[in-house]
Amino acid sequence: MPTKILLSTLLLLSLIGWQTETPKRPKLLGVAHMAVAVSDIEKARTFYKDFLGFGEPYDLKNADGSLSLTFIKVNDQQYIELFPGYKPGEDRLRHISFYTDNAEQLRQYLKAKGVAVPDKANKVRIGNTSFNVKDPEGHTVEFTQYEPTGWTKREQGKFIGKQRISARIMHLGIIIGDVPAAMSFYRDTLGFSEFWRGNARNTDTVSWINMRLPDSPDYIELMLYSTLPAPDARTSQHHICLEVPDIEKALAQLEASPARKSYTRPLEIRTGVNQRRQLNIFDPDGTRLELMEPKTVDGKPAPASTSPLPIVKLPVVKKAS
Repeated sequence: MPTKILLSTLLLLSLIGWQTETPKRPKLLGVAHMAVAVSDIEKARTFYKDFLGFGEPYDLKNADGSLSLTFIKVNDQQYIELFPGYKPGEDRLRHISFYTDNAEQLRQYLKAKGVAVPDKANKVRIGNTSFNVKDPEGHTVEFTQYEPTGWTKREQGKFIGKQRISARIMHLGIIIGDVPAAMSFYRDTLGFSEFWRGNARNTDTVSWINMRLPDSPDYIELMLYSTLPAPDARTSQHHICLEVPDIEKALAQLEASPARKSYTRPLEIRTGVNQRRQLNIFDPDGTRLELMEPKTVDGKPAPASTSPLPIVKLPVVKKAS
């Protein structure tokens, strides 16, 4: 074969290989937010702002001037998004979100991995670049890149009150029925790594699997069910975990808050199966926020469960008569 033809063939083959190579996964830098629906935005503001001490840096309006959603700031990278208009019977969870250093590259990476993605990552109204996908369970998962001109960066260092109950979202909890599919998505595709699994008390199968982001100490908690709860019964399962250095001080702060009188549930410190002290609180619609210390009570890692996974109960399909 003449030298020129050989070189052209090698060049063509290298170009084909380059074009078909899977893009490198960019960094997943942490949990960005969980978005939840609320039925009464003013009651929700009282809970998140007055009771928990968080700031509200900005919101978005609909075309008619009504509120579309508002942002509750935990720190410069993490928020809780509140969507008004919750209706009974619905799932309060709207979506979960992680932030990355390159949203468009992540979109291309996921596409190459066979995940259904939009045509491109888009600039959203607050100036960041984002796109959404569905995980195998049907949860909407948003990936966002904080742009230098976006509102998130614009408000850096602002709306961070001294009385905020927590300075960090430690993890997000979501319900899972199909564990292998969830592992394929979160572990094999996104690069999350499992670091602990546990059983609820008086159960003989795994109840929770904790999966840490590849480039962050933040994690997600997969809440395992053989039969999934009804959409309007997922307030305790879908949850936000807020890190607190001292749970007793956090409790004292909540008890001393003027907004405590509007919170009618009891406040009780417990030690979880993971051997960390924690306190559950619930927003006015029942969405759970879990205050948790970062260390175990004895300073040692809680042993991981070796129990089997729950057996998924498939819906019964009636045969045609």
